[in-house]
Formats: sequence, structure tokens, C-alpha cells
Amino acid sequence: MNVKEIINEIQTKNEEGIKDIYLVACGGSLVDMYLSEYFIKSEAKKTRVSLYTSNEFVHAVPKALGSQSLVVICSHGGNTKESVEAAKTAKENGALTITLTHNESAALMEYGDYNILYKWGEETDVKDNPMAIIFSIAVEALHSIEGYPAYDKVIKGLEQINTVIAKARIQVAERARTFAKKYQHENMFYVLSSGASYGHAYGFSICSLMEMQWVHASAIHSGEYFHGPFEVTDKETPYILLMNEGRTRTLDERALTFLKQYGEKIEVVDCKELGINTIDDEVVEFFNPIVFYSILSVYRAELAEIRQHPLETRRYMGKVAY
Repeated sequence: MNVKEIINEIQTKNEEGIKDIYLVACGGSLVDMYLSEYFIKSEAKKTRVSLYTSNEFVHAVPKALGSQSLVVICSHGGNTKESVEAAKTAKENGALTITLTHNESAALMEYGDYNILYKWGEETDVKDNPMAIIFSIAVEALHSIEGYPAYDKVIKGLEQINTVIAKARIQVAERARTFAKKYQHENMFYVLSSGASYGHAYGFSICSLMEMQWVHASAIHSGEYFHGPFEVTDKETPYILLMNEGRTRTLDERALTFLKQYGEKIEVVDCKELGINTIDDEVVEFFNPIVFYSILSVYRAELAEIRQHPLETRRYMGKVAY
């Protein structure tokens, strides 16, 4: 059963209709959901969306959660205890649930009305990865609930994005090696972006740098940079700026202008330069984070290689009680 079929069946079976969509996960899986939250908040006229980290969803259950709610829960390994409990909480409150995992024996699936097993690995088409699948759920749900005029443009974009990314990975390969060599000894990075990609600035900070490289990092929204954070800008601290194509690009450009004047260690990853403009202008902004995930994976791999710190290395996660 594909995403469109799942949403159609949900709408057919649910006489009351869906009013609320909850996106629930932890860590990298939560990062994969920021795009969909941004999309629905941006494009929906009446459908409500909320993004929750799993443990908060369990301990501060939203009172609106009920029979007119669709809850999407994602866990890569499928056994993250907080996410499994969140799915259970959703079911206990009468909500419909869609789970996503890479693990066919995941505990998470016990609480799914619909369970999606996604593909994973370098050879998979990005539209089959969780961020794009969750985005597809959001698009199909919105279109089914209230109609979405740019629906066909998004569907076309999902077919195009893998080609964009394949070319972009080749394009940034040498730049990523240069970045890793230049910044291998840094112990703090600020990561900036805006719009649908702010979630990936956050994700690259907490997952790729903090979790996988044990390097301090902080995400800053490009629009919020000038409302406090720019005061720490200097020529000694590295900044990574993820520049979007679309409506919020102006925010990123403003940050870049300031960084060029008062900073020095600046790495710019620009979706416009990476060929994202093959996607229709009306919907291109929603594809930026899908590109950034794949391209920054090249950066983090080079950083891990030169620092001799494998991406899988952990000292607490899965090692101690927490």
C-alpha cells in the first residue's frame, strides 16, 4: 500500500475527517519531520499540524488529540522506547497512526494502523527515504483534506530530486574534502538556515556534529540571527550557512552579507548553486532540506574520515543507562 492509498483509505474510513496532524519522533527522525511541519503550516488553510519530540508527546498529551487526529511516528530502528510509547499514547487516545521504520520487526509497528517500511542506504532513491516519505504523507493528506493547487508540481519534484542530488554530490565532493581539512580541529560550529531547512540546520548540529563527531554545535535561524546571536560573530568561529532557494532566501542572503563583513570562517552550501532550480519555483522551497540532508552527509563523511572519528562511534548512546 503506497502513501496515496493509505491517505485515501483513511479519509474513506474516517467519517469525521482529519483535522489535526501530529508529527512525532526523536533525534534524526524528528529532523526528518520539520519539512512537513513547515509545509502544512505554510500551505494549509484549516488543517492544523504540530511537531512533537516523542517523550513530550507522552508526558504532555495535547488535549486536541482524538479521533480526528492523524499521528505520524518515525523511528529508524523502530524500538526507540519514547517513540513506541508515543505511538501507544496516540492509539489510546483514539487517533489514527502511521508508523515509519527501517526495521521489519520493530516494536513500533504494534501501534500502527498503517506501517511503512522504508529503504535505506547510499543506493536508494531519496524519495524512498523517511524525510521524503513523510513529506509525501503531508502533501497527500493536505490534498485529500482540503485540496492543494500545487500538488502536481510537488509530485513532479519528488521524481526530479534524486537526479538533482546525484549531480550535487559530485559537485561538492572536493569542497567537502577541503572543508574537512580546514576545520578538522574546530570544536564549535554555528549552523544557519531558514524556512523548511531550519530543521536540517538543527539536525546537522545535534546529529552529525554533536552525536557523530562529539563537536559542539548550535543551530541558528537565519531570521533570528540578527536578534541576538550575531553578537558572538567573530573571525575565529566557523559558520555553516545553508542557503535556500525560495521565499526565505532573502533571510539567508542577509546573514551571508553580515558574515562576510564580520566573520571569516564561513562555509556556504547553496541549493541554488546545486541545481535545485529544475524544480518548479512554486514548490522548490520544500525540496531544499531533502538536498541538504544528502549533501551534508558528504561533508560529515569527510570530517569523520580526516578526524579518524567514525560516524558510528558513541560513548553514551546505547552504552549506558539513560
